[in-house]
Amino acid sequence: MRSINTALLSFGMSGRVFHAPFLQLHPGFTLAGAWERSKNVIREYYPEAKSYKTLEELLADDSVELVIVNTPNYTHFEYAKAALLAGKHVIVEKPFTSTVKEAEELVSLAGQEGRYLSVYQNRRWDSDFKTVKKVINEGLLGEIVEAEIHFDRFNPILSPKQHKEVPGPGTGILHDLGPHIIDQALQLFGEPEALFADLRSLRPSSQIIDNMDILLYYPNLRVRLKGGYFVKEPLPGFILHGRNGSFLKQRADVQETELQAGMKPGNNDWGKEPTLAEGLLHVVKGGQDVRMHVPTLQGNYLDYFNGIYEALVNNKRLPVTAEEGLLVMRVIEAAFDSNEVRKVIEMAAS
Repeated sequence: MRSINTALLSFGMSGRVFHAPFLQLHPGFTLAGAWERSKNVIREYYPEAKSYKTLEELLADDSVELVIVNTPNYTHFEYAKAALLAGKHVIVEKPFTSTVKEAEELVSLAGQEGRYLSVYQNRRWDSDFKTVKKVINEGLLGEIVEAEIHFDRFNPILSPKQHKEVPGPGTGILHDLGPHIIDQALQLFGEPEALFADLRSLRPSSQIIDNMDILLYYPNLRVRLKGGYFVKEPLPGFILHGRNGSFLKQRADVQETELQAGMKPGNNDWGKEPTLAEGLLHVVKGGQDVRMHVPTLQGNYLDYFNGIYEALVNNKRLPVTAEEGLLVMRVIEAAFDSNEVRKVIEMAAS
């Protein structure tokens, strides 16, 4: 099996928790190293990896084929562009960029350079989302007429990371939690015809948007996307109503918790939710009222990296395309526009 030398652009929580364990586990990747501006931490975890002191040094390393841009949001465009121009394939953390214009430029540049460009929308491989998608695809609810997707937390204190709390490109909940649920909605229901957004700042002294309520309009469907930091008792992460009944599912994927606890992916129990978190299906079937719990599918972020490998080595379709990342950015920008004018915004066809 060919091995793809991969470098991270930081080795903080994102690199250490969400990327390095899967690069180490997958036999088709080698963690070449990470850009570490002042520290030399990566070799404590991966002794064979290199600590690059500058971005230029990393990009000049001809052995590196794939670069993962996992730096602060406002840097995504600049660093992804530099990596593409250096001839590297690129994975960009969400949000793809800070603006639609930046995303469009990266999509175009990747095509010109003949490089693969993907966005790390890992929540597609959450156990809860995979289960919701299965319920919809199997037609258990009939035609979906209304849906809600939540990504809520209780965290009323401002982040100590200043770049997350100062107004500027890529800051606020729309660029933080927003890309997760926007991408999930687009995967389930496609591009909306229009949207309306209500964006607020609720935490004391907050200078950024930290509460989002977006309504997506489809011909026979409405989808509400909600996220905030004042939800102590979480609502179901997914609420679906169809012509045959309803499905409620908690957002209960365990992978992030397991990774932060230092657990390593790869065992048979990886990504298995507790049985108590199973979703509730309540439908009419054959004239009878049926109320039952639906077993949760197993989550596995490794599947994203499997897809990246197949694309780079066997020319298969990327697991998340840059064009899909661009569409997420279009929804984000339209949400800002809607909030500013307090009107429904029509979405231009892609």
